[in-house]
Amino acid sequence: MKAVAIRAFGGPEGLAVIDVPAPVPAEGQVLIAPEAIGVGGVDALIRSGALAAYGFQEGHIPGGEVAGTVTAVGGDVDTSWIGRRVWAFTGVGGGYAELAIAPVEEVLPLPDNLSAADAVTLGSSGVVAHFGLSHAHFAPGESVLVRGAAGSIGIMTVQLAARRGAGAVAVTTSSAERGDRLRELGATHVLDRSGEGGDDAPSGYDVVVDVVAGADMPSFFAKLHPNGRMVAVGAVGGQPPADFGAAMMAAFQRSLSFATFSAATVAVHDRRAVRTEQFAAAGRGELRAVVHELLPLEQAVLAHRKMAAGEVFGRIVLTP
Repeated sequence: MKAVAIRAFGGPEGLAVIDVPAPVPAEGQVLIAPEAIGVGGVDALIRSGALAAYGFQEGHIPGGEVAGTVTAVGGDVDTSWIGRRVWAFTGVGGGYAELAIAPVEEVLPLPDNLSAADAVTLGSSGVVAHFGLSHAHFAPGESVLVRGAAGSIGIMTVQLAARRGAGAVAVTTSSAERGDRLRELGATHVLDRSGEGGDDAPSGYDVVVDVVAGADMPSFFAKLHPNGRMVAVGAVGGQPPADFGAAMMAAFQRSLSFATFSAATVAVHDRRAVRTEQFAAAGRGELRAVVHELLPLEQAVLAHRKMAAGEVFGRIVLTP
């Protein structure tokens, strides 16, 4: 089968289309023929080599979520899965391929009224947004700043914060056009990437949900109210400075909090419950999946170039 692998760590050109043997599902696994493959920020981090210390090697096939049809199952898996349209989390990779393996506990049937492309746009990002807000102890009426709101996680965080009754939902983004689109999704204030702008923006926020991290992350502690909480749910801008906590200590009397959040710490059944509800809400038109573009699997390099250039609003989806 065709797959896209990391031939060399670095820029998008390090990705290459290769031929590999078709996988065979083991016990507890299903084999899926994807209709849609999500392209995420973590894929770009792995491709760059930034996560090599965590065991990722050149030759790795990226891609953590797919949607398509189950074509085979492992020996101990109910055969009724075969032929069903599903969304699946494949783990830390393996999704950029014509066939993908996933653990059956990470497979969810798709509603008939939800497309495969929408499913891989919502599937992981919606769970991160939901539990990221919970991790921040967000409460109705509080103000939220979403840093890096134009990606799939940020877009879902904006929508969910608005649905949960936020007093204000501010966003950082790179253009007025993107700001207008985010307002349509529930944002109330649009700021530039540094968190400035918007004459009527709140003077501070109860919660900052940060998808970016990177060198500028410490400056956002100054935007928190006393007892404010910042939760990093991503690091698409790279790691923050090693001494980023000094900004919190300098504001000791304001009782600020910082946390990271990974959906890996949430029990499988809890993730399934939230994902099921969000898929149903999307099918009813209550949540919007924002697909930036559909590209053939063979154009994974172009997809990563568009992400690196900051051109993507929502999520790029690959199609085999």
